[in-house]
Amino acid sequence: MVFLLNYRESQCLVHYLILIYLSESGHGNIRYSIPEELEVGAFVGDIAEDLGLDVKQLSERMFRVASENKRQYLTVNLKTGALLIKEKIDREQLCEQGLSCVLMLEAVIENPLKIYRIEVDILDINDNAPIFQRKEVNLEISELTPLGMILPLQSAVDPDTGTNSVRFYQLSPNQHFTLKSQSDGGQAGIPELELQRNLDREQEPNLELTLTAFDGGNPKKFGTAQIKITVIDVNDNAPVCEQSIYHITIAENTPKGTLIVKVTAVDRDEGLNGDVIYSFSDHTPDNIREAFTLDKATGEIRLTGIVDFEESDRYHISVQAKDRGPHSVAVYCNVLVTVTDINDNSPEIIMTTTSSTIPENASPDTAVAVLRITDRDSQNTAEVSCVIRRDIPFKLTNSVNNYYTLVTQGLIDREMVSEYNIIIICKDAGSPPLSTSKAIKVQVSDINDNAPRFTQPSFTMHITENNVIGASIGSVSAIDPDSNQNAELSYSILESLMDNVPVSTFISINAVNGVIFARQSFDFEQITSFEVHVKVTDAGSPPLSSNVTVNVIVVDQNDNAPVIVSPLPVEGTAVEETIPRSADPGYLVTKVTATDADSGTNAKLSYQLHLSSDESLFTVAQETGEIWTIRHFTRKDSHRTKIVILVRDNGKPSLSSTLTINVSLQDDTTEIVSNTGSLGTTGAWKSDLKFYLMILFGTTSFILLLAIVFLGIKVCRGRNEVIKDFCCFSRRNSLHGIQRASVNLQIPPKYTQSYDNANLPQQFRYDPVMNDLLFLKLHDSAASMIDVKTGTCVAAEHKKALISRSKDTDCKVRVVFLNISWAFKKEKNRC
Repeated sequence: MVFLLNYRESQCLVHYLILIYLSESGHGNIRYSIPEELEVGAFVGDIAEDLGLDVKQLSERMFRVASENKRQYLTVNLKTGALLIKEKIDREQLCEQGLSCVLMLEAVIENPLKIYRIEVDILDINDNAPIFQRKEVNLEISELTPLGMILPLQSAVDPDTGTNSVRFYQLSPNQHFTLKSQSDGGQAGIPELELQRNLDREQEPNLELTLTAFDGGNPKKFGTAQIKITVIDVNDNAPVCEQSIYHITIAENTPKGTLIVKVTAVDRDEGLNGDVIYSFSDHTPDNIREAFTLDKATGEIRLTGIVDFEESDRYHISVQAKDRGPHSVAVYCNVLVTVTDINDNSPEIIMTTTSSTIPENASPDTAVAVLRITDRDSQNTAEVSCVIRRDIPFKLTNSVNNYYTLVTQGLIDREMVSEYNIIIICKDAGSPPLSTSKAIKVQVSDINDNAPRFTQPSFTMHITENNVIGASIGSVSAIDPDSNQNAELSYSILESLMDNVPVSTFISINAVNGVIFARQSFDFEQITSFEVHVKVTDAGSPPLSSNVTVNVIVVDQNDNAPVIVSPLPVEGTAVEETIPRSADPGYLVTKVTATDADSGTNAKLSYQLHLSSDESLFTVAQETGEIWTIRHFTRKDSHRTKIVILVRDNGKPSLSSTLTINVSLQDDTTEIVSNTGSLGTTGAWKSDLKFYLMILFGTTSFILLLAIVFLGIKVCRGRNEVIKDFCCFSRRNSLHGIQRASVNLQIPPKYTQSYDNANLPQQFRYDPVMNDLLFLKLHDSAASMIDVKTGTCVAAEHKKALISRSKDTDCKVRVVFLNISWAFKKEKNRC
């Protein structure tokens, strides 16, 4: 204790006592020697200088030391490179009573990775005094004990080793006993009392001796035990062991209950004095008592616990044999049990350093983890090999002293595999071999190596016109295989011009979710579609982006009513139309034309007769808007008829417009004058119409003359035949004209006039001249082939349709002229 106190008081003395020596091998091993119980912070050695390292790079290269023991006794000052005491080292606690106590350290430095093995020899100091397990020992010795009788005593225990352990014993002065010690290589053995003078119970029945144990320290330390001897007489023979030492060998996996050895001692006495009983000696340690049991009657030693080669490879059992007689003397039989090793320990994987995250662009041979492999079994079973799966971009490299380094190899792509669970399997060379595994989870950190991409090559969006400003048109979406910040996307509109106006004035986009909004209300009639380019950018460094085209189509809405473009009222709100009272069914009154600014079905127009003073007079072609007569006018019909035409589109809801037409009837004379006036005042037709009218009146006069001649000829052949043939001819052709003209007309259900079996109505009055003219006029409709649905008047050449009334009048004039010529030739041939 004095030495320890003096040592702690003087740091100079500490530095003097620290014995440091270096022994560098091919692998860079270093060995230090220090005494135990150094204060925290005490200097051990300049490890940076000893390893040839730059002190300035220790922190940058992550220099560190780690102990194979669970407790870290030493540390490194990264600023000075000194190896210092981190926690007091008690050699007896660390290595028990081993002759050698070495603390194994690993020094690891990275960039590049190097591992150094450091051995720190812990030197013992005399900090423990010898101790006896029992402070008082009671012995009974017969007075008949012969001289030279040896009585083993308990040994003292000193946790220190070497010269600091128990070196010798000393017995207090007495007349009967001397002390004898069985030394073992300089170490004090078991102290024994040797009887030098016969005992006499009557003179001295009890003896008290003091046994002192000294260690070899400087100064020496000691411990004492009191020996109380009771002198008895009678039983003068002690048992004798058949063998002084029993050598037994067992395997560490020997099952419980196995008989290890039978110890036998013989006593020549008889009766109880010769009946020997067995027991463990008093100084038998607890681990032996837990592992073995001794039958006190038979001396059989059996295994009751577990013997482990890795904990202790031999056991020294001291068996006490003693007879049952009075004043019996105990003898001791020694049993030495040697334990053999079996392969019952799997290899152990110890992580010395690890990196749980690596970037996906890590270069090959980047260190991920450093492993140390140990096996508690003996040397012949401790050859361990380690492997990992071959289908991962990692490999194991073997370094010195059962160290393995896990490094990268090949391409690492986080988008393909974001996390690796690497299983390391280590197997020893025992029989059968044992293996162990350890999982290392390695996260692959992301780098911005993927540009975002849209989910579609292009987007098409529809928005109905007259939309609300701020309404959502649609959304674009993109994905980015990267993660975290590298996958945070931002959407924007690429600036471009549409009709010299920036496209950003039309739409906007939500930068977070890609929803596109309208910034104005669209009108289909002004813009039907437009194209914008959307850009998506991630938040990586550097940021990556991609573009996509978005086609925005404006959907038409039925927001425009039909507009009637012809005929237009000259004055007022109604259109004035005039037709002759003699107009036949199928007579084109006028054509209503309308337009719709919408498109598609919203612009598809239909015409219908919405209101009429007499629904039996007129009909309207639903698709073309042409108004036709559907029957003859009678004297009862009003001179002025009002009809309302409704023009409706096909939208939902449907929009419509109306046109009021006042149709006036003119008598035939008025019609001719009107038509003549009309033809005469038509600018381009002025000269031609005069010419046609001259031909018309000349032809009519010529026909009348021919008719008179024809009638005269017929009179010669017979009045009845002539009249019959001529009337039939007139009726047949007249009816045919009516049928052809009205083939496409829609006859109202109230219309009752009909021509069945080619019979004229009763009020019809025959007039040869008028019938001929009627025939010519009716045939005009047939020859022109007027189609109510299409509203065209086709001449003999069947070419261009004439829509205006002036052109239609010209068509009728020409047809009349041709029919007159045709009728004249036909009648001439018959005659």
